[in-house]
Amino acid sequence: MVRIRLARESDIPAILDIYGPYILNTPITFEYTVPTVAGFTNRFRAITAVGPWLVAEEDGTLLGYAYLDRAFERMAYRWAADLSVYLRPEAAGKGLGRVFYTLLERMGAMQGYQVLYGLVTSENQISCRFHEAMGYRLTAVLPDCGYKLGRWHGVHWYEKRLCAPCDPGAFPKAAPDMDWSALCLDGVPDGWEVAL
Repeated sequence: MVRIRLARESDIPAILDIYGPYILNTPITFEYTVPTVAGFTNRFRAITAVGPWLVAEEDGTLLGYAYLDRAFERMAYRWAADLSVYLRPEAAGKGLGRVFYTLLERMGAMQGYQVLYGLVTSENQISCRFHEAMGYRLTAVLPDCGYKLGRWHGVHWYEKRLCAPCDPGAFPKAAPDMDWSALCLDGVPDGWEVAL
């Protein structure tokens, strides 16, 4: 049974096991070196102070993770968030990315975010099609903006509005202050568990 839950610091070594090959072997992330556990723990703490970080596990093995973070630092951007998802290769094709995105979109809306972004390396056509299928609109293409693995790579910038542009009022609530008990779980496959 697949179980989706909030990530804990004790998950960081398993998260780095998933993320490391993306860094070392692909242009999917523009990082060059795998972060240390200490360095990644600082990143994890900064992200989880803002948005939810989810993991999926099955039989004690982490299958993947996804998180919502601020898209930009300036105050006027506070209602914009960025989503990231990384899966073990054997977890691809099971619908986990779709479930992660669906949950994070709903969680982001509950927090008060109005717009979400997904940045995708241009040659990653599977992810481009995924974002389009999830209702994201291609808003920008940044050609040849990142150099990795001996060549230049572009980035597709996708956007999804969670509501019509309006006066947002208060800043989005921080994830640790949220009660997720009212989160809609429609679309989670039968037999999967979501424990937030």
